[in-house]
Amino acid sequence: MARITRALISVSDKTGVVELSKALAAYGVEILSTGGTAKLLRDAGLTVKDVSEFTGFPEMLDGRVKTLHPKVHGGLLGIRSNPEHLAKMQEHGIQPIDLVVVNLYPFEATVAKPGCSLEEAIENIDIGGPTMLRSAAKNNRDVTVLVDAADYQPVLDEMAAANGCVSEATNFRLAVKVYQHTAAYDGAISNWLGARLGESPSEYPETFTIQVKKAQDLRYGENPHQSAAFYVERGISEPCVSNAVQLQGKELSFNNIIDLDAAIETVKEFIEKPAAVIIKHTNPCGVALGDSPLSAYLKARECDPVSAFGGIVGFNRTVDAAAARELTATFLEAVIAPGYDEEALAIFTAKKNVRVMQVPLLDSHTPGGFDLKRVVGGLLIQGRDLGMVAAVDCKVVTGRKPTATELEALDFAWRVCKHVKSNAIVFTSRDQTVGIGAGQMSRVDSSKIAVQKAILPVRGTVLASDAFFPFRDGVDAAAEAGVTAIIQPGGSVRDEEVIQAANEHGIAMVFTSMRHFRH
Repeated sequence: MARITRALISVSDKTGVVELSKALAAYGVEILSTGGTAKLLRDAGLTVKDVSEFTGFPEMLDGRVKTLHPKVHGGLLGIRSNPEHLAKMQEHGIQPIDLVVVNLYPFEATVAKPGCSLEEAIENIDIGGPTMLRSAAKNNRDVTVLVDAADYQPVLDEMAAANGCVSEATNFRLAVKVYQHTAAYDGAISNWLGARLGESPSEYPETFTIQVKKAQDLRYGENPHQSAAFYVERGISEPCVSNAVQLQGKELSFNNIIDLDAAIETVKEFIEKPAAVIIKHTNPCGVALGDSPLSAYLKARECDPVSAFGGIVGFNRTVDAAAARELTATFLEAVIAPGYDEEALAIFTAKKNVRVMQVPLLDSHTPGGFDLKRVVGGLLIQGRDLGMVAAVDCKVVTGRKPTATELEALDFAWRVCKHVKSNAIVFTSRDQTVGIGAGQMSRVDSSKIAVQKAILPVRGTVLASDAFFPFRDGVDAAAEAGVTAIIQPGGSVRDEEVIQAANEHGIAMVFTSMRHFRH
C-alpha cells in the first residue's frame, strides 16, 4: 500500500479542496500548491509550499510553465521499489510526491460561451494539469491521483482505516478514471478546434470524438447470440432514457432500452396535456391525450389493444394509482414516466417483473446533441430531428381550408407521425390515434395497413404522412377510408396531381415543407 506523505494540489474547480487539504494536513502530509489554490488554502489557515519553492524554478510565461519540471515529474514517476530510481532521485534532490489532486482548466465551459474566441479557447487548454495527471496515473502503484471531488472522501476514509495509506486497487481505479477524464478533455479540444480548420466554423469537425460511460452490461443484444452493454453520454440534463432510474422490475434488455427511448421521446411532444403512448418494436401502436394519465392510456390502448399486449408504455405526467391499476391488468414489459405516486408504486409491486422507469421531470429543457447511426466500418452523424411545424402555420394547398377541429387533429397527427418508422401513415382524431401504418416500402401500403388495423372508425379522421405522396393513390385510399384532412410535407413532382385528388374528394390538405423520415 502507498503511504501518502506529500501532496500536490492545484485545482480549477475548488469544490471540497479545503476540507480535503485540512484532513491531509491532520495526517502530517506536506502540501504543495500553485496560484489560486495555494492562496485559498493559506487563507483557510493551512501551511502550503509553492511548487516554485519545491522545484527551485519560478513560474514563468504567464503561468504556462510552473509544474513542468523534473522535480515534479521525477517525484511522480519514480518507482519506490526500484533502487536505481531511488538513487537517481536522491542524487538530483527529487522528493517523492504521493498524491496529486488536479482538475483541469474549464475548456468545455469556456467554448460553450457565446462568442468565445480562438485565443480565449487556446488559453483554456490545460498543459501542466494533464501532464501531472498522466504521470501520476502511470505510476499508480505508488501514487494516488484525484481528478474528481467525489473521490476525496472515500480516499480519506481509506487512509483513516489504513494509517494514511491507500491500496493499489484504489490507486488503479483512480488511475483509470484519470485516463478517461483526460481522453474526454482531449476529445473536446480536438472536436472544437477540428471544426475550425476552414474559413468559418463547421458543425462537424474533421474527426469526431465522443466518450460514453457504461451504465450496465446487458444479458444479450437484439438476439440471444449477441453480446451487449448500455453506455450513456456524459453530462446529460435532458430527460431521456439514458438518465432514467429503474425503480423495480427485471433487468433491462437491449430491446427494452430502444423501446423506452421511443416511448419517452414520443410523449415529450405533448407537454401541454397528459399523454400516453404504447410502443411495440420501436413504433407507437397507440398514442392519445387525456384529462389524466389513465384516460390517455385507455384511449391509446383502444387504438390497437392486440399490439399493446407486451408493449412498453410512456407517460408525460406522474402516474397515479388509477393508471397503475389499469396498467397492471395487462401484460406489459415496462412503463416510463416522470414520476409515480406512492400508491402507484405499491400497486406495481404486485407485478414484480414489470420494469418501472422514472425520468427527470419533463419541464423546460434545451434538447441538443447529435443523432448517431452506426454502419459497418463507419458512423453517420446528424443533428437530432427536433423540428416541428404547427398545423396552423402550414400552407393550405387545397380549395377547402381545414376547420379549427381539423387543424387540432392535424397537429396531433403530425406530432405522432414524426415517431413512426417510414413509410409512416397515421390516422387520428383530435387526441387519439385510430390507425397506424409503419415501415412499409410503399406509402400506399402503409395507408392500407393503417386502415386494416383500425378498430375505431376511420371515417371523419385526419391523416398525417411523414413524407410527400409520390402519387395520388395514397390520397384516393385516404378518401375511400373517410379522411377529411391531410397533413404532409409536399415537394413531390406530382404535387399538383395529389392536390387535385384532394380537391376532387373535398379533402383539406396542408403542406409542412418539413419531412420526418425515420429509418
